[in-house]
Amino acid sequence: MDQIDHEYSTPRRDFLKRTAGGFLAATIIPLQRRLRPFSSSFPDDKPATNIRDALKYPRTERSLPGRYPARVIQSSRDDCMTAGKPDAAKVDAMLQACMLALTGERTLSAAWGVFVEPDDLVGLKVNPVAGKELSTSLELTRAVIRQLEVAGIPRERIVIWDRREFELKETGFTAENFPGIRIVGTEWKNEKDSFFDEDGLPLGRQRIDENWYYWADCEEKYDNETLPYMVNEGKYSYFSSIVTKEMTKIINIPILKNAGPTVTLCLKNLAYGSITNTGRLHRQLWAETCAQVPCFPPLRDKVVLNIVDGIVGCYEGGPGANPQFIVPFNTLLVGTDPVAVDRIGYDIVLRKRLEMKVQKKESPRGTAFLALAETYNIGIGDPEKIDLRKV
Repeated sequence: MDQIDHEYSTPRRDFLKRTAGGFLAATIIPLQRRLRPFSSSFPDDKPATNIRDALKYPRTERSLPGRYPARVIQSSRDDCMTAGKPDAAKVDAMLQACMLALTGERTLSAAWGVFVEPDDLVGLKVNPVAGKELSTSLELTRAVIRQLEVAGIPRERIVIWDRREFELKETGFTAENFPGIRIVGTEWKNEKDSFFDEDGLPLGRQRIDENWYYWADCEEKYDNETLPYMVNEGKYSYFSSIVTKEMTKIINIPILKNAGPTVTLCLKNLAYGSITNTGRLHRQLWAETCAQVPCFPPLRDKVVLNIVDGIVGCYEGGPGANPQFIVPFNTLLVGTDPVAVDRIGYDIVLRKRLEMKVQKKESPRGTAFLALAETYNIGIGDPEKIDLRKV
């Protein structure tokens, strides 16, 4: 069975048990009616999608790959873990070094000021899907928040978000750990611990924007236990209104981890974390979804920075948490270009997979989504063109 598809190849309940410039908003014009999806078939008989709808929107000066195309900053230090946990002060120092190197600015405030302004509503897109063992670390998230505050962003203008609100809480993204920070998910439960409203509809429908969607000519039926995690069935995957209507800037903070012979870093965290009805997309359109969803303006024009948490990651068994494959990579990767950052992260994971002999040689499937993303001009995936700077 294809390892990339394993998250939804088993029943959703099994997976959950196993894993424990402010101008941007104004420039994104909501669709007033459904666009006609691009109906031509893709190579290899791939289901058609509406990627052409995304590509017809004019780019802005902040559109991906962002301010520094192809530039990736890597900070690594062997002593960034203390007693099996990320050392908060050292992680903060690593992030600071990356920000100064990325921007060329002399002060931390100026470096962050390249990307955010005090009147922005800044969304931190974390990844808690694999549970406490393999979540975006609280220490790195706190470092991002502290440095945003140095740049003049008040805590009430910072939001931690992901698809599933309950997963955020389970992995430590709580009001107690992050006072003054709003923590929200597209899929959520009410005070009765239910995913459904009085009409029997998933509560997640209250937090989607049907004016923005990823259409794909494939669909899947979900049982009542799986449906609230998908929000809707059919051929439309709607964007979260957290992305389209609330955030003015997005900082993407994925984890350094594998999914079979490939990785789930910046593009995957954005694509599958921002839309509904993703179960249908894994088997036939995994690479296409990773590459195409970030092309839509709500992501393309709002994501200003990608910070890969590689303090702890995994080289096998991902995207879930399998303890025997979780290792300290002791690394942060930072850049505005999600494709370039993903490529460097892929190389790190691939080297570990080859070293540990879980993979004999590189698979062409490993970088297929990066090559596709490059054709849409949202980043640089060619390693010969990537400017990797180690600090």
